[in-house]
Amino acid sequence: MAQIIPSTPLSSLPSEVLKVYRFFKSLPDDYFIWHHITPWEKEAPDFMVLNRARQVLIIKVSTAAKPTYSAAQMLLLGEAKPLGEEEILVLDAFKNKLPALLKDKITTAVLFPNIRSDVLKQCYREENVKQYHWLGQEIIQPVSVEHWGELFNGECLTDLMLEQLRAVFTPEVVIPKALTVRTPDSGRHAAGLQDYLLDILQEAAVKNDLELPLDQQRTSKDFHVSIINGVAGSGKTLILLYRLRMLHARFPNHNFLVLTHNRPLIRDIKSRYQLLTGDSPKNISWNTFNAFCRRYWPEQDYPWIDPIGQGERERIAENIWKKHFSGTSIHPESLISEIDWFKDQIPMDKSVYMQAERKGRGFRLNQEQRLLMWDAMAEYQNQLILQKKVDWSDIPRRMWNFVREKKVKLPQYECVMIDEAQFFAPIWFDIVRQITKIQSGHLFIVADPTQGFLGRRTSWKSLGIDARGKTQNIRRSYRTTHEILNFATLLYRRRVKKDDADEDIVEPDLMNMPHGVLPVIIPLRSGQDEIGRVTAEIETLKNHGASLRNILILHSEWEGVDALITALNNRLGEGTAMDPKDSMPGECIRVTTLNAGTGLESPVVFLIGLNRLFEREQSLRLSDEDAEQLILENTRKVYMAATRAGQRLVMTYVGEIPPMLSDIIESRTN
Repeated sequence: MAQIIPSTPLSSLPSEVLKVYRFFKSLPDDYFIWHHITPWEKEAPDFMVLNRARQVLIIKVSTAAKPTYSAAQMLLLGEAKPLGEEEILVLDAFKNKLPALLKDKITTAVLFPNIRSDVLKQCYREENVKQYHWLGQEIIQPVSVEHWGELFNGECLTDLMLEQLRAVFTPEVVIPKALTVRTPDSGRHAAGLQDYLLDILQEAAVKNDLELPLDQQRTSKDFHVSIINGVAGSGKTLILLYRLRMLHARFPNHNFLVLTHNRPLIRDIKSRYQLLTGDSPKNISWNTFNAFCRRYWPEQDYPWIDPIGQGERERIAENIWKKHFSGTSIHPESLISEIDWFKDQIPMDKSVYMQAERKGRGFRLNQEQRLLMWDAMAEYQNQLILQKKVDWSDIPRRMWNFVREKKVKLPQYECVMIDEAQFFAPIWFDIVRQITKIQSGHLFIVADPTQGFLGRRTSWKSLGIDARGKTQNIRRSYRTTHEILNFATLLYRRRVKKDDADEDIVEPDLMNMPHGVLPVIIPLRSGQDEIGRVTAEIETLKNHGASLRNILILHSEWEGVDALITALNNRLGEGTAMDPKDSMPGECIRVTTLNAGTGLESPVVFLIGLNRLFEREQSLRLSDEDAEQLILENTRKVYMAATRAGQRLVMTYVGEIPPMLSDIIESRTN
């Protein structure tokens, strides 16, 4: 069966176009077909058909019924436009958009599903037949499948020619150069291709299931779910943005909500959507999940409390740990981790917690330890209540209770789209389910299973999401180079035990990736040297003409972020560097933490403070299980940070570089 994009037809198609679409499903699987659904192009060819020999047939479907008169009679009677004339004008306009060298390399046709070929012969003019096939209704009968190969008389197209053709036939898949950090390709530029295109898998992810038949709407807890699992740099965010554009064009009166987990990312993707469309529709809301909760907080009855900082909560947890776990195998880090995990779940009582599945937690708790942990977590929460303070994790839990107790009514959305969904906790997803419209709602999820909750052996099923038959994996990375992705992948494989790797992790496809500069690790003697060296490196880049907006710095600690911003602004001028958590992207260097960097991208990335991550793994306070879990989490952070880079990755390390890191770098240079 031929592959068609989109895989299901839109409901608004004329019956003649739908008839042709359905016939194409019967063509052999060596045919690939694009159906034109560009919202802003009403007059365009309907289908682009590619055969095994890479020849192309462009088809315009006619809705004309059986003609009463011949072409000569219609002209004599003063018919404004003879049969097929409108379709020919559309095909001519399409060909005029093509590069000159491509116009004569494709075949074009007008297809008449309502008219037999013998009748057509009485109606067409000879000059039209010489330029276009006129195809009668017999050509879309099952017995005619074998004759389709005879219709292709154009040349075999190269990859670049096909890309040029797709850019005209499906302009909705064109990626403006400003929206990507891909390595420049001189071959494409020589062919006149300055922008890029979504690849076939990405395009399918954007266009499939744009409309849902009624008999499919009562699935996945009464709304439709689509999931895109992709490696870093595979264009997951672009897929989300392009699908949002298509859905908004088809359903301009629907309400859309785009959610992420951190402020830099939501600001980044909102600005990219505005760049892509030139618009900022009022019925598209952009929020982090916590900001969404804050927006609908019933503040009149329950005043908002700003969550405490990480340092303060660690001090509270440390004191409780000393009381309950001093001298045991449980460490303060384990207590904080368990508190966070517990608050991310759907609220449970003591009896449920005692039997709860803790797969992927990184440390075991027997029944006696669970009792101690329950008491410690209860005391921690009581301390927060007494001090009139809250954790960030308390925000979703309180909102969940507000909704359950009908103290707040959340809005309903026809479409909810989640970027970096691997960081969404079970309780977050439970709230998402409640704001997605029953039956008519659509939940679109993009995620990287190497990170976040999914990286802790958490399945979609455990999050309450039915992913069966609704998940598409994308393995090819476009953001970065072979050298950078290979470094990140090798680091992941060498540091993470095979038994700890999640079964949902998508292995990257390293074939045919562009090559670039090898990642660099700079050894330094102190944190002050680190700040000075990074500042000097960036000054050099600036002096050589590098754009500041093309530089992203990710630091393992927030204190380091503040110090770097201060140093860069002092040396290069006020406003040179900013934390994207605090401002929209602009002509400045972005400096933020590893945790806040997920989803961001940049041609040049500096990864700072690696030694702080790795040194924590050597703490004598950690049990073997705790150490393994910390190594797993740190590896995922470094993998994420490294793959933010499009063209160049620079890392710093204070002290002696771990042999594993230096070995990976050296093995790439030999």
